[in-house]
Amino acid sequence: MHDNTAESVENALRSPEKVVCRPFLKWVGGKSQLLPELGKRAPKKFRRYYEPFVGAGAFLFNLQPKQAFILDVNNDLINAYNVVKTDVESLIEDLRQHFYEKDYFYKIRDVDRLDDYKKWSPIARASRLIFLNKTCFNGLYRVNSKGQFNTPFGRYTNPTILDGDNLRACSKALQNVSIQIADFRDFESNATNEDFVYFDPPYVPLSTTAYFTSYSERGFDSKMQIELFELCKRLDKKNIKFMLSNSSATYVLELYKDFKIEIVAANRAINSNGTRRGPVNEVIVTNY
Repeated sequence: MHDNTAESVENALRSPEKVVCRPFLKWVGGKSQLLPELGKRAPKKFRRYYEPFVGAGAFLFNLQPKQAFILDVNNDLINAYNVVKTDVESLIEDLRQHFYEKDYFYKIRDVDRLDDYKKWSPIARASRLIFLNKTCFNGLYRVNSKGQFNTPFGRYTNPTILDGDNLRACSKALQNVSIQIADFRDFESNATNEDFVYFDPPYVPLSTTAYFTSYSERGFDSKMQIELFELCKRLDKKNIKFMLSNSSATYVLELYKDFKIEIVAANRAINSNGTRRGPVNEVIVTNY
């Protein structure tokens, strides 16, 4: 499926072509603040970069490898990446129609309950996702069991719905990226020992009340966490370098105890109670 003859890439950067950009979406567990920690732990050389839980792609946009493959089960998310990559100007034009107002927000949010939504173009769906992401509570992408977006309206002073310059920069950064709707295991048969894989799955909860699994209608439970761990073990046996982020829950520490585990501090603002937001310990797991 992939060309295996390419040379290894020092630091995997496209310098001097590297584009200055930031994620075009906010995302639960986004890695923007941990980029220095992730960057200094990334392998110095690798051919291809895989990110099976791409989310907002903070590490991807920071690293900008010469050849990358991003995967996610979230159809709306992958559609948005494809539109930003292939038709960013049409997306920018469509975003101009949106405005920050509560009734309008719920009108746009609830269109996925209607049959007509199936007829919406990829550009219109990407525009909707970005609008909702910038105006919903905490930028939280959450769906119900039917896959319908159900995050409430967010209170902001003046949210930036359209940032054309950054969208264009993201589009440039995505030109060498293969974008796929796929399960986190679907890349395994293509990866080689010259590649680098970064996993940023939905986190194991630190408490019984903290679990957030509604990123997709399928959720991501303890069984999936174990399947991810088993995948990491298989990659390790094939000498494929991987890095994984997760919470510092005892379950995670025990599961990955045979790999290198490092504790880092991150500020998280997902809790609706502001007094409970602040630095929390997370782990970075590597097999190298």
